[in-house]
Amino acid sequence: MRLLERMRKEWFMIGIVLAIAGAKLEPSIGVNGGPLKPEITVSYIAVATIFFNSGLSLNTEELTSALVHIKLHLFIQIFTLAFFPAAVWLFLQLLSITPINEWLLKGLQTVGCMPPPVSSAVILTKAVGGNEGIVVTPLLLLLFLGSSSSVPFTSIFSQLFMTVVVPLILGQIVRRYIRDWLERKQPPFGTVSSSVLLMIIYTTFCDTFSNPSIDLDKFSLLLVLFIICSIQLSFMLLTFIYSTRNNSGFTPADTVAVMFCSTHKSLTLGIPMLKIVFAGHEYLSLISVPLLIYHPVQILLGSVLVPTIKSWMVSRQKGVKLMRPTV
Repeated sequence: MRLLERMRKEWFMIGIVLAIAGAKLEPSIGVNGGPLKPEITVSYIAVATIFFNSGLSLNTEELTSALVHIKLHLFIQIFTLAFFPAAVWLFLQLLSITPINEWLLKGLQTVGCMPPPVSSAVILTKAVGGNEGIVVTPLLLLLFLGSSSSVPFTSIFSQLFMTVVVPLILGQIVRRYIRDWLERKQPPFGTVSSSVLLMIIYTTFCDTFSNPSIDLDKFSLLLVLFIICSIQLSFMLLTFIYSTRNNSGFTPADTVAVMFCSTHKSLTLGIPMLKIVFAGHEYLSLISVPLLIYHPVQILLGSVLVPTIKSWMVSRQKGVKLMRPTV
């Protein structure tokens, strides 16, 4: 199962490259008003499909049982939704004096606002035997993005409600009636969401490549890649140091959840969210680039670190067992 999931993620990363390349070759197909009619098919149908699919696949029973780890979830939410965006904002104040493309810097701020994905963070956490950290998509995300958006705040909320909240709830309602069938057949929820997400990415870059005034310099792109790698490694190290203190109250399994869930960001939520908040914005694709980079980087770094973290966790758990007094 893990091998299939890893292969799906690898193919998805290849799909991102192909979607952007396809948009470069023939942008007229996916632009607003073009044959695909993305202003309808993407902004409403595609986004709603992703979250209806999420509602169907979301196991509410497991989430409820996981919520007993109050301290763990509280730390992850505070780190992800308060410390992370604030730290990125401070860092970007320094970067604003550099020649890095300003829209890529805005994209880095949106990355800081994103919640962790249920997919990659949970899979990597399970891969080493840790606990799952479950967080809810926050309204704080809208507060960070809304001020830079050309779309009225009320319109953002209404569209988010209709294309995110309603489909998610409907998916959960439908799941109640067909739960046994879903567990027996195990439909390819991940593949469906990934395919729809690639369509959103394709149409986003069609708008970019159809606008000759938008230019993305390679220097800025390389610097953003380096910054993203540095941010992820620094924050993973920071959460590891904090959660392994003697008086932290976290178990080794909790540390694994903290490291992955606090530092990973959701592409599945992020791209549709940006498409709604920055609807019609000519620099939407540039704002999306840091998140598109962050996603594969977090998977690659996570895959590289899993064996090391697993060995550390096993050795720590053995040490704890040896230290327990026998009765």
